[in-house]
Amino acid sequence: MKVDLHLAHGRIVKTSFISSGVLTFSREEITLAQKFQEMFLKVILDRSEFFSDVVLLGSNLKSHCSLTFYLLLPVKQCADGRSVVIDWHTIRCCLSSPAFGCQVNSDRMDYVPINDTLELLNGPVKKVDVLHSLIFTPHNKQFFFIDGIVDDINANSRRKGSKDISNAQHYKERFGIQLKHPDQPFLKAKQLFALRNLLHNRLQESTVVREIEEHFDVIPAELCCLKIVGFSKDIGSSLSLLPSLMHRLESLLLAVELKDVMSRSFREASEISGDCILEALTTEKCLERLSLERFEVLGDAFLKYAVGRHSFLSFEGLDEGQLTKRRSSIVNNANLYDLAIKNNLQVYICNESFEPPQFFALGRPCMVSCNIDTKSTTCYQRGQDIDADVAEAHKSKCSKSHRWLHRKTIADVVEALVGAFLVESGFRAATAFLRWLGIQVEFEILDVHRVLRESKAFVHPSYQKHSGGCYQNLEFLGDAVMEYLVTSYLYSVYPDLKPGQLTDLRSITVNNNSLALIATQQFFHLYLLKDSSGLTQAINEFVSYVHLSELEQEQLEEPSFPKVLGDIVESSIGAILLDSGFNLELVWKIMLKLLNPILSFSSLKLNPVRELRELCQFKNFELQFPDHEKVKGDYLVRIEIRANGELLSFTATNHSSKVARRMAAQEALRELKAKGYRHKSKSLEEIVQSTHKREAQLIGYDEECMVIDPGDLLEANFTETQLDLDWQEEQEVPPSGDHSHHEQSNLSKWASGESSAHTDKLQNNSHDPALQQQIQQNMDISNDYMETIGNKSAKSKLYEICAAHYWNRPEFVCCKEEGPSHLRMFTCMVSVKADGINSVLLECESDPKPQKKAAKEHAAQGALWCLKHLGYLPKQ
Repeated sequence: MKVDLHLAHGRIVKTSFISSGVLTFSREEITLAQKFQEMFLKVILDRSEFFSDVVLLGSNLKSHCSLTFYLLLPVKQCADGRSVVIDWHTIRCCLSSPAFGCQVNSDRMDYVPINDTLELLNGPVKKVDVLHSLIFTPHNKQFFFIDGIVDDINANSRRKGSKDISNAQHYKERFGIQLKHPDQPFLKAKQLFALRNLLHNRLQESTVVREIEEHFDVIPAELCCLKIVGFSKDIGSSLSLLPSLMHRLESLLLAVELKDVMSRSFREASEISGDCILEALTTEKCLERLSLERFEVLGDAFLKYAVGRHSFLSFEGLDEGQLTKRRSSIVNNANLYDLAIKNNLQVYICNESFEPPQFFALGRPCMVSCNIDTKSTTCYQRGQDIDADVAEAHKSKCSKSHRWLHRKTIADVVEALVGAFLVESGFRAATAFLRWLGIQVEFEILDVHRVLRESKAFVHPSYQKHSGGCYQNLEFLGDAVMEYLVTSYLYSVYPDLKPGQLTDLRSITVNNNSLALIATQQFFHLYLLKDSSGLTQAINEFVSYVHLSELEQEQLEEPSFPKVLGDIVESSIGAILLDSGFNLELVWKIMLKLLNPILSFSSLKLNPVRELRELCQFKNFELQFPDHEKVKGDYLVRIEIRANGELLSFTATNHSSKVARRMAAQEALRELKAKGYRHKSKSLEEIVQSTHKREAQLIGYDEECMVIDPGDLLEANFTETQLDLDWQEEQEVPPSGDHSHHEQSNLSKWASGESSAHTDKLQNNSHDPALQQQIQQNMDISNDYMETIGNKSAKSKLYEICAAHYWNRPEFVCCKEEGPSHLRMFTCMVSVKADGINSVLLECESDPKPQKKAAKEHAAQGALWCLKHLGYLPKQ
């Protein structure tokens, strides 16, 4: 375990634990060690107890028990320079001090030369005993470590920083103290530290760490009481680190305990590190350098994908709305909270910043006892209706370390643990954790086959001229997988961005407006089957507007973004995922190219309404949105802002109230910025452009993609999978026309370029470099998709070729069985009728094979060879 402890002025102490073997203590040594720990805990945390002349040790050890039992003791290096041993000399020296009723060499002081002693407030003491010891100055109630004796400074010396005042005069005027030993040298002293939380996520005061000269005071010896002999500033400096370090160790041990609990239930838990679990258990409220929030963003996206995929495949008959409702019932905070409580996860969560006064260990037990008799007064009962503010104020710990947790915090930890398993171990480990938690996300391969037969990626619900089905369920699947892939991209590329910034970027990337632009750039709208003139008009207006220059767009009213365009992008991604056997690597490659114009974040556009709210909140402006009015079929939206006594009003009209509000907000932002009102912090665009970037990674994917054989599916239901391809003859339609009855709906045709008449025409006739780049990008995406399609079986390819050419489905028959029953061999024949000007009937027979499936595959290979040499297939 390694921990960085953060001091002031950007300084960092790097600490680690090193095993030094096993030591055996005698009973006396155990007692000494316990008293030493009690002593230094009193010094650093309860120093007021040392105001009195004598401090009693040992009473806390007998009267109170502690949940933790460890001893923190000084060590020294052995002569060999490699091993260490307990420094019992220092321990005994400290415990034999005046603070504990012991006299320091009182029987031998008569024989000590006067020059070797100092007159302290509690009597003469040898100089050697004062050096490297802890003293107390009652006049100002301060404690100091004595680091040396300053022989050239005494009461008669001039006060530092003053030319005409001596040290004696200063103490007389400031404290009313007359120094009685003016010739006695002063002591070089370092004030006892104030214990701080060194795990705190301190802001760096400077990018350059500065060397700081250690500060010392000089004080008159006669005002000092010797408290602990041999308790040096070096020991004190080390002790100042220990509470923070031990707090982190205790938190890590809780994480390791949780890991052990999970490992007994599923072996994948043994692969994740304790540090990673600790990060997933540590909330932002702890104010440490590690926090669960980035893990939570990733885990939330995966949870929605995994549960959505399972629901999509396992629940036949549910529409998109019902699937969304079911997924929400599983991934919502209330359900995650219930599952976490059921598995006792709440006891491992770190939700409080380390407060040094709340540090308890052996020798300093918690005095708020929590037992069956006192629990009602020290801790609120579970289920008791209590205000959150009251709970927040009730911060003192009880002896059992009970603490307050909000339900959402517990749900967030569940999502963060999912993210931790993804980053450290992958999908399988995250799935195993969800199964342990009580969330089922596995599915049956038969469900995949069923859904493949039913899914239609480019069919709008308005279209009723086929055997049924539309893109909506595939949209549900595609939305879930896109959210996870985009989150994985942002998480890996921007390691320094805050979780809220990651969420904002994800929202910008996968919102409906962004996806609608992608759909038009990739010509997806040309393949949409629909039967709605209103929808067709809306799409055509939007496409025409998008292809205008910025100057032309500013002169026109911005049309609404047709939701259907974003939906078919998501449904296409869902279809590719399904068709590839959940090959997420393929979908990842396609997604990166498809969303490349957005993922560059060259021009970030946040929601103007949200941006306006944040600016007004930052400037403390009064912002109001009066009720909108209906004027001649359009919505009139008004925004009013009172900025420094000035009332500003902005209006906009549109047939959509949301669009009108956005337009008014944009106008308000322009006006406020022109007046010099800007947010103090950097914009998200500035942050993204300046932050450190890494290579994009698909996080956690370690599943084996399924081998999907469309041949088997088409054989079962060929005409349904064809989507009635004989609806109409293929014909070319201008991009601006109504394609309701003419566009190809088969996703593989779009990806392979078989239905790219519109794309070819645009590419040949357009001289727009941007459009050429979009078309080339579309072709690159097609190549990625077809690369995977090319790995399919020969039988699958044969069925797809027949579908693409409008031929009847190939017929497979087992024409021969031979051999004994335990060594049976099968010969199959496939018949393919290639219709055209000169129809051809192909019959290809396989070699004998030990399985029917292998025999059909061999026959299909022969048919493909014949079709290729007859010119029905390209020969490359």
